[in-house]
Amino acid sequence: MFILPNNVTIIEVGPRDGLQNEKKHVDEANKLAFIHALQRAGIQEMELTSFVSPKWVPQMADAKAIVEKTKKIGRQFVLAPNAKGAELAIEAGARSVAVFVGVSESFNKNNINRTTDEAMDTLEPVIRKLKMDGLFIRACISTAFYCPYEGKINPDDVVALCKRFVAIGADELSVADTIGMANPKESYALFHRLKNELPNVLLTAHFHDTRKMALANIFASLQAGIDRFDTSAGGLGGCPFAPGATGNVATEDVVHMLDTLQIETGVDVKKVCEAIQIIAPHVSRPIETAMYKLFLNEQLN
Repeated sequence: MFILPNNVTIIEVGPRDGLQNEKKHVDEANKLAFIHALQRAGIQEMELTSFVSPKWVPQMADAKAIVEKTKKIGRQFVLAPNAKGAELAIEAGARSVAVFVGVSESFNKNNINRTTDEAMDTLEPVIRKLKMDGLFIRACISTAFYCPYEGKINPDDVVALCKRFVAIGADELSVADTIGMANPKESYALFHRLKNELPNVLLTAHFHDTRKMALANIFASLQAGIDRFDTSAGGLGGCPFAPGATGNVATEDVVHMLDTLQIETGVDVKKVCEAIQIIAPHVSRPIETAMYKLFLNEQLN
């Protein structure tokens, strides 16, 4: 008999993780329309944008305006990879900040030109300052299962990094299958261990759908006691530093699966698809997720 939660929280990452590396420029008005449509669909937690250098990530150049103009509903995250980004996020009015570090040394060196320890040493004073200012801290743990450069990651290293984040004040850990290589057995094992060793921390699972295993991994994580999942409307997103990584698991497909399991999310699949319709003309690849294609077919008939 399966033991599953009665309720699950969906954290929508499409506006940030989904669009950050999009090749086509998406203007501020369309981003805001997308965000507000997702809120109408029932999304209560969302990654809005990222305070990074517009030189390196021009798609996020409008971060301040996005934070200021988004309707204040639920918890709204912004990514701030360093002290400068955190300062800009606070100035824009953000109250929840996400930071990230990979478990893999090679991934971090290729991504941020630092080792894992160097990245944590840099982030620690930033996190402590944000906590002193009363902000919510979400720590994103990249390459928690596999690395494109090193292969399989030792779970002990994942747990150690998670515990280090908690020790310096992280409120939530978003643990990611960055390149979509995990299987359900591995997902269950890691999240079961994290639940046991960090029982008082919000744990969120973040899966990519590279090998079409994301829904299976989510089901395994549910059995391990996880009730928070990062998803992206339309399956938008990817990782430029992870060769072969496809988009995040699609919000509409995850919510549909949870609906069939009678697990409450408060999210309306049809309205998520309506939000996707807003952004679909402005992204570079067609959106072909299962529930979105069904939604489009129903509109034609």
